[in-house]
Amino acid sequence: MIIYFTGTGNSLVVSRKLAEKLNEPMMSIYEAVEKDLSDTQRIGLVYPTYMLDAPLAVRELVPRLRLSKDAYVFIVITCGAQTNNAVWTVRRLLKAQGVAIAYCNKVRFPDTAGLAYHRNPNNQVWKLEKYAARMDEIAEDIATGKHALHYAGMDPLGCLMRVPALSEKAYLPFKPLANAEKCVSCGLCEKICPQKNIKLEDKRVLVGEQCTYCLRCVHYCSHQAMEVGGKPTQKAFQYHHPEIKVQDLYRS
Repeated sequence: MIIYFTGTGNSLVVSRKLAEKLNEPMMSIYEAVEKDLSDTQRIGLVYPTYMLDAPLAVRELVPRLRLSKDAYVFIVITCGAQTNNAVWTVRRLLKAQGVAIAYCNKVRFPDTAGLAYHRNPNNQVWKLEKYAARMDEIAEDIATGKHALHYAGMDPLGCLMRVPALSEKAYLPFKPLANAEKCVSCGLCEKICPQKNIKLEDKRVLVGEQCTYCLRCVHYCSHQAMEVGGKPTQKAFQYHHPEIKVQDLYRS
């Protein structure tokens, strides 16, 4: 079973390819928490690195997964460059349930958070081709039951990001908000928010407090009405994996 969380589609593509190569079913982590997976003997978790750690949604939902202590559990991280604490945090959460990670690795993709710092993720699309072969290598490792903990160590800087006083300031530039002058109240952001954290009321977009900072709403808004840090969103800076359509995200 492949369990995934995705923002703009990178982790969804990795999940699809692993599911195909390993002949495994797949589902989003939101679906998985509703299932009893204690009889499943091979479990994969696929998700990105956000702000030097696993996404908020993953950190909150992993403890609710019902997994076997005897299962072969692996993690595959999608990231711009470093995994930071994305593996380490989830290892600790699963260890508290008596579940051990057997294998972890990463695949690099365009950094979707880059637009918050005025960096264009589309300038990194070369990563899609360069790291494509990684999927074959990782799938082979998993198929043979390899035990290897790549990128699983603790990152001190990532731990600092969990300090409330620091994290509040660090997350502020990534807080998505709607620009009322550009918003046409189409409701797309509400439909695709994985956390159901966006509501359209009286033609106003309201963003709640359960944001996982995937920036899906920012990258997919066709009117560039969703912004981060009060900065205008440039169409040229919007990114999603080319194999993923917006309809794919309604179910994830």
